[in-house]
Parts: sequence; structure tokens; C-alpha cells
Amino acid sequence: MSRLRLHAERHTVARIGWLRAAVLGANDGIVSTGSLIVGIAASNADKASVLLAGVAALVAGAMSMAAGEYVSVSSQSDSEKANLAKEARELADQPEFEREELAAIYIGRGLDRELALEVADQLMAKDALAAHARDELGISDLTTARPLQAAAASAATFGVGAAAPLLVVALAPERLLILLVTATSLVFLAALGALGAKAGGAAPWRSVLRVTFWGAMAMALTAGIGRLAGTAV
Repeated sequence: MSRLRLHAERHTVARIGWLRAAVLGANDGIVSTGSLIVGIAASNADKASVLLAGVAALVAGAMSMAAGEYVSVSSQSDSEKANLAKEARELADQPEFEREELAAIYIGRGLDRELALEVADQLMAKDALAAHARDELGISDLTTARPLQAAAASAATFGVGAAAPLLVVALAPERLLILLVTATSLVFLAALGALGAKAGGAAPWRSVLRVTFWGAMAMALTAGIGRLAGTAV
């Protein structure tokens, strides 16, 4: 007799909340700080001024990312809570209608009516609100909004990303500063794209191409503006 062998499956959906914030934070840290450094250096500012501007950008950017993520994800969390409260009231006031509504979802997925009603009954008997949250509202423990987690991940990874071009500024000779910051920032972006794609279970080449292209574009534009500003002064 053959035995059914169970295996542990690893899905990336559980990472979606912190992964999005982390990748966004690190990407912004590299692109914004690297671009700022390149732009200021292109305006003929001295190395000390470039480094000071980069440090200020790191601190301000990390705080901005944390605040932005917290506000954004808090809005999502508030919406989820409001929808769950509304669903709880409907379950208390119209349990039969909610049973039919849940069964209709399962019928739409391919179950016959009798089985759909049986599934709805069993799930609602265990946890009616959780069943409706998951199948009607699309809210689950894996994807629910976590504002503090998103804010912390975004701020921390922004700081790490911004520190990379700053380290290059500290170590690079002033005459090669623009070239080295640009080159290393693009390398860091490519590595970030590959890591983010691997963590999310996606193909790495597309992510690498996407982040390096937009990073190069941002640094080129900022360098051009810095050059014009330096010439004007």
C-alpha cells in the first residue's frame, strides 16, 4: 500500500507585508541618497559638503519612509477593522443571509449548492467572522495590515540602503566620487532587485532590470541638474 507523503510547502504570501516595505525602503535609500550625492557632487561641492548632505538625507528619508508607511498601512488597517465590524453586525442581524452569501461564493468557485451550504455551515460553526473575512473580504492573518511592522521595516531598510552610497563617499577619492557612487549604487540596486525577487519567489532578471534602470535614470537627471546649478553659480 502506498502512503501519502506530506511535505511542508513554503509560500511567499506571508512575507508580502514586510517584504514590500523593506524592498521599497532599501530601494529609496539607495536611489534618493545616491542621486542626491551625485547631484551635489556634480555642482562642484567639496567632499565634506557632499557627505553632510548625504547624512541629512539618510536621517530625513528614514523618518519620512517610516511616517509614510505607518500612515498608509494604518489607513488600510482602519478599513479592514471597519469592514470586519460591519460584517460582525451583519452576522448577528442576518445570519441566514450571510450563510447564503458565503455559500454563493463557494458555488462560484465550483461547488454544487448542497456541498457549498455544508461547507458554509461548518466554517461558520467554527468561526463565522473569520470565514467571511477570508472568503468575502479577502482578509486573513497572512495579509492583514501591520502598520508598525511596515514602518520599522521601511525605515530600517532605507537607512541600510542610504548608508551604502554614503560609505562610498567616505572612502572614495573626491575626483572619482561621482563615478564610484553611481557605479556602486547600481550594483547595490541590482543586488537588492535579485534578493527581493528571490524572497518573493519571482524571476530575478526582471526585478534587477527594473530597479537599475530607474536608479540610473534618477542619478543621471540629478547629476544634470547639479551640473547646471554648479555652472550657474
